[in-house]
Amino acid sequence: MSGVSPNLGFPARRADAVLLLVAVVWGSSYLAAKTAVDVLPVMVVLCARYVLSAAVCLPLVTLRRRDRRFTRDELTAGGLLGLTQAAVLVLETYGVAHTSAANAGLIISLTIVLTPLLDRPSGAGRLPPRFFAAAGVCLVAVALLMSGSGFHGLRGGDLLMLAAALVRAAHVALVGRLTAGRAVRPLHLTTVQTVVGSAVFAVPAASGLPTLGSADAAVWGQLVYLALFCSVFAFLAQTWAVQRSSASRASLLLGTEPVWAVGVGIGLGGERFTVFAALGAALMVGGTYWGQAVERAHRTTASTGTSGERGTGAAREREGRTASVPSGPDARRVTQREASVGARCQWGETSGERRQSHL
Repeated sequence: MSGVSPNLGFPARRADAVLLLVAVVWGSSYLAAKTAVDVLPVMVVLCARYVLSAAVCLPLVTLRRRDRRFTRDELTAGGLLGLTQAAVLVLETYGVAHTSAANAGLIISLTIVLTPLLDRPSGAGRLPPRFFAAAGVCLVAVALLMSGSGFHGLRGGDLLMLAAALVRAAHVALVGRLTAGRAVRPLHLTTVQTVVGSAVFAVPAASGLPTLGSADAAVWGQLVYLALFCSVFAFLAQTWAVQRSSASRASLLLGTEPVWAVGVGIGLGGERFTVFAALGAALMVGGTYWGQAVERAHRTTASTGTSGERGTGAAREREGRTASVPSGPDARRVTQREASVGARCQWGETSGERRQSHL
């Protein structure tokens, strides 16, 4: 008899389906953005995307009966992350305007292997050589993707997407440092970011806002899709699903985003892949999955080793001392130290999920 109840299996499968849907939506966002910037200025597209997102997030926060107020940590972190997220989207949107949607989705997935280089928790140790080998595979993939139909020169859009991957990795690392150990609610943090982004793009987009009046229903549909589905819906759906799945399964399913970017670009956008680009796509997907698996295994091993060392050290300390169990202020200090260690371990387990977050 199976050890897994059908009633327990269905919620897990439903969470997997939602995570896969999020990956599909994010993968399709590059073609949607490319279609929109073919008609509207980039700054107008970004401003509209942020404003529409804020128009949805703000009421969601307001409708909450409890905890409506933003904390100081949420305002501070949201303000800084709003600026870095805006920088990412500027590079992404200008980049996708000058390259294919498939290339954009593949190159931005470099974030998966770049983030661990910038987000190394203390005591985690050096990454194993296999991780750098996987990163090397990804760099070869980027070179092939940038080559187009041959090594004739680099496309500006691909370079911008490469810069976007670097900035996004820094942004994700900053998310970890600004939110670890703090009472920061994801919805409130995202809302602050959307408001900051709306303010950032309002001035540079002001001169082009009249073009929105001449945009047809298809263009407005792209803007609404980018704001409501690729931003608000994907965020809420991801938050709901990862709470009902494991970090490994979430990372695996969300990591299919570049595959969907390629599929949407070719199937709906009419884009074509050369032999070089197809080889680059295969290497990129394989390299990012390999690097992600190596980093996750290394993080788990480091966390287990640290826990084991703490346990051995504690046992030796108990054997060698004759004093009684600490009480009063000493006991409180021990409890606080253990709680701090637990919080760091918990963040290490969930940081992989946060790396897939989009605005």
